[in-house]
Amino acid sequence: MERDSLVELPAALSAQPSRPHARYVMGVDGGATKTLAAVLDLGAADGTGQRALHLGHGGPSNQDAVGSQAAVAELLRAADEAIAGAGIDAGELCAAVLAIAGTDTEDVARNVRAARTDAWLVVNDVVGAWATATGGGPGVAAIAGTGSNVFGVGADARAWRAGGWGHTLGDEGSGYWLGVQSIKAALRDREASGPATALSDALPAFFGESSVEAVAARVYSKPLTKGEIAAFAIETAKLAERGDAVARELYERGARELGEQIAAVIRQTGLAEPSGDGDGDGGQEFPVGLIGSAFKAGRVFVQPLSETIHACAPNARVETVEMAPVGGSLLLAARMCGKAEEIAAKDLAELIEQALRG
Repeated sequence: MERDSLVELPAALSAQPSRPHARYVMGVDGGATKTLAAVLDLGAADGTGQRALHLGHGGPSNQDAVGSQAAVAELLRAADEAIAGAGIDAGELCAAVLAIAGTDTEDVARNVRAARTDAWLVVNDVVGAWATATGGGPGVAAIAGTGSNVFGVGADARAWRAGGWGHTLGDEGSGYWLGVQSIKAALRDREASGPATALSDALPAFFGESSVEAVAARVYSKPLTKGEIAAFAIETAKLAERGDAVARELYERGARELGEQIAAVIRQTGLAEPSGDGDGDGGQEFPVGLIGSAFKAGRVFVQPLSETIHACAPNARVETVEMAPVGGSLLLAARMCGKAEEIAAKDLAELIEQALRG
């Protein structure tokens, strides 16, 4: 089968322009529940040595969840709030990168360009996540929140995506996937077709129902949202840490399936190919950044995932990512202006965290 990448890096992110007088860049992180925009001043830092960052907020901007028109309205609302907070005109932005969740962002991109300018670049949220995890260099981002997705870029700019097919066809290793599998395991225990598990007691208690079967009925008669089902994965993680064999097996299976997707991205981008420097069984070291609430389960999830990744890429540096996703969009916007070296990822992460607390 002929295969090309499901998600490519836009040409604007591959160019290396020189815009010495560029000062303001904007990043946007748009998802199924909320949108966050941030305008960063790359000019002279204030008297404390800290750069200025201004935030804007909006509602859901995932086209799959709310439609293209509503998604664009929320994106622009959040962006305009951040721009106003910076006290500038939109024309003063050197670049804006909007990283948006959804299976297809083309319609959103077309409408954003029509409303603003070609300097406003719309990318899939996995591209923003990749920049958050790697600083825009070779490496992989693995997202596992309510849903899951994997995207990576090799040293020669080869890009590849795996997963991201949504809760019906994929989302392996995500909070939703773990929640659904946990409900199934409790049902198998209830009907004596599967092993006993403490999930059978935790499930009705978590959802405020009298029995496992009452939760199952609620799934159909009063559908639980993806977020509500994903939230139960927190209980599964607690039981796994306490030694429940079924809960542990669910996390191990989720880690294997998500790890196989990460491995596919590593192979297709050439990240594990010999480096040619004589020290290259597994190529150069590169980051695999873990992003999302599912990884808060900790060792019970991260350890088997790391083992799966290292089986194909011993030099992969597996680490959880602390920077908020909007940081990746800001790094990409700075890159579009030839200002990628202006601010370190660690400093940006701290700046965003302070702004969010404020």
